[in-house]
Amino acid sequence: MVARSLDTPERGMQAVRRTGGPTVPTQEPDIRYRLDIFASSVVDVVTFVGGWLFDRVMAGWDVTVIVAEFPDGRAVQILGADTLDLESTLASMGHRARPQTVAVASDLFGSDLRIRNGVLQALGYGMTEVTLWGDTHPAEFGHRVDPVQYQLSSAARAFKVQALMAAAAPVASPGSTETFLKVR
Repeated sequence: MVARSLDTPERGMQAVRRTGGPTVPTQEPDIRYRLDIFASSVVDVVTFVGGWLFDRVMAGWDVTVIVAEFPDGRAVQILGADTLDLESTLASMGHRARPQTVAVASDLFGSDLRIRNGVLQALGYGMTEVTLWGDTHPAEFGHRVDPVQYQLSSAARAFKVQALMAAAAPVASPGSTETFLKVR
């Protein structure tokens, strides 16, 4: 490989460019932890798990929100996550890497057989953590669930307020915790 100096716009600065030799792959494999969140709407995600989602992103996780109603992904972008459409994501599930954690709105778990089967299958693998939120407690899990209160960072609370406004959701001062169910 030969490196040559290039002229740059600023005097005294130099740039280097490759002029030959073997190529080096530019894309490294993504080894970050993955969290996939399944819900009916963006408002549901931001309201119930928005702070937790934000803190996971800030900790370096790759977070994807998968929603049935796909209006505007701006609220989820504010929290640092990507948004995908539920139908197209379910159609391509065999091609996605398995996440370390799956979070599901309990109403979606109860109403969509594909989601229910996917969660039960993930639990069968034993390598995926499953978190649920919402008003209902799925009977399939019996006593295998533990309520968990997650303490939000102050940044998560601030970003959650901004995401709620972007989602046109009712904005109240977010509490310092979010509550979900961890499935054992």
